[in-house]
Amino acid sequence: MSKGKPGVKGGNNHKYFTLLDKSLSFQATEAFKTLRTNLMFSLATKKKKCFAVTSAIMHEGKSTMTANLAITFAQMQARVLLIDADLRKPVQHKLFKLKNKEGLSTLLSGFNSFKEVVNEDIIPGLDVITCGPIPPNPSEMLGSENMHKLIEELQSYYDYVIIDTPPITVVTDALTLTNSIAGLVLVAMSGISIYDSFQEAIDAIKLANGTILGAVITKIPVGTGKGKYRYSRYGKYGYKYGYKYGYKYGYGGYGSYGYGSNSDANGYGYAYGYGSRYRQEQQEDDENQSQSG
Repeated sequence: MSKGKPGVKGGNNHKYFTLLDKSLSFQATEAFKTLRTNLMFSLATKKKKCFAVTSAIMHEGKSTMTANLAITFAQMQARVLLIDADLRKPVQHKLFKLKNKEGLSTLLSGFNSFKEVVNEDIIPGLDVITCGPIPPNPSEMLGSENMHKLIEELQSYYDYVIIDTPPITVVTDALTLTNSIAGLVLVAMSGISIYDSFQEAIDAIKLANGTILGAVITKIPVGTGKGKYRYSRYGKYGYKYGYKYGYKYGYGGYGSYGYGSNSDANGYGYAYGYGSRYRQEQQEDDENQSQSG
């Protein structure tokens, strides 16, 4: 299938950036490597090495996040498969400039074989399966026995399988995969995400007995003053620390212990979440330090 250089325009003049775009900043590249490392720790105790990326609402950057995570995992010489399972508004074929005449939908329907739908070696180690034609029954297709069997078989060949799924509060498609995957990465965007929707997504995952591997907040504005630490509040998600390279360590409303790159011209910035337990321990440490000072 045809390939091209990522970093292409989508609908409404929105431009998708990936780590293959040379204009992407060093900070953004390093932020994704840190996300990869944190995810590897989260997956280390799991038997399954397949995870999904989702968000609470639309336009929070989850598809770009999925693509860049897949690229980053492949860059460490792992065999990685990226599946576009957003069977309603697929994006991965635009990100990687691939044809979308066949894909996951035609594979699950039995119209094509795996070999016919997989785009091999987009970069060394990374294969991609696009969405294919949008089916009339996306939720049923993702929750089907064919999908569960496919995920199980793919994990015996690939080191990591990463799935792009629709927003959770819009449709329940991602939740149908919880029994087949190690967990989900939940994406939110600074200035766009609504706290209530984010909490609703967390509750929905818990209700479906799913596992949240972490939370990633994109487009975080971070101070870049040389040698200066900045302590600032990020809405209801909590507090963040930043330092001269623009990375962000923090604990938030959902418990993000994270790295965020400076919000540059491409608007990239990230924080990674581990959970409320770490946040509480860190708060106690900070209070003890303040009292001792």
